[in-house]
Amino acid sequence: MSNYLCVDTSSRYLTVIAAHGDKVALRHVPDCALNHSVVLMDEIDAALEEARLCPSECDYFAAVTGPGSFTGIRIGISAVKGFAVALGAKCLGVTSFDMLSYNVNSDCSYAVAIDAAHGHFYVCGYTAGGECDISPCYLSEEVLVGLGRPVYGFEELELPSFTMLDAAQCLLKISADPQAMRGGLAALYVRRSQAEEERARRLRGL
Repeated sequence: MSNYLCVDTSSRYLTVIAAHGDKVALRHVPDCALNHSVVLMDEIDAALEEARLCPSECDYFAAVTGPGSFTGIRIGISAVKGFAVALGAKCLGVTSFDMLSYNVNSDCSYAVAIDAAHGHFYVCGYTAGGECDISPCYLSEEVLVGLGRPVYGFEELELPSFTMLDAAQCLLKISADPQAMRGGLAALYVRRSQAEEERARRLRGL
């Protein structure tokens, strides 16, 4: 069994998993909005201590790469890269979409959705077999509902045919499967940040 450390700072919650063989420590803070940078290292220390795992024993370090909170994503990726570079270990990444999809058992095509605020969602579509058939995109609620697919997510969404999954348990399951953590550690933003959008509007106004 693998030894690893995995973090998810992509949303308002915070999840840290440390695994030392068959001993697994899961730390989950349900509401950590705007405090990831303050709380993350303490939660990592607590998880490592609970699992009796030293960073130098990790076979890999992993992070959820988004989409979600722009700042939160960068915090998690930076922490994981810091450990991996310092220790010469592998670093792995998984998107929020693939993390959710890994935990879905469906007999039809479906979508996974993450609230992007203001009536919009980050969305990715999958076949019943779990293959991506709609690339990550930024959709209005009307367009998402118009896809006519069951929707899965990790927070309560007022959508038809919606199923909420437990984000911490989803990460726990996929983090133990390095083959499923197939993405790199590049952040997945799907759309431009608010600062970039405002800059683009200013440039269009020139």
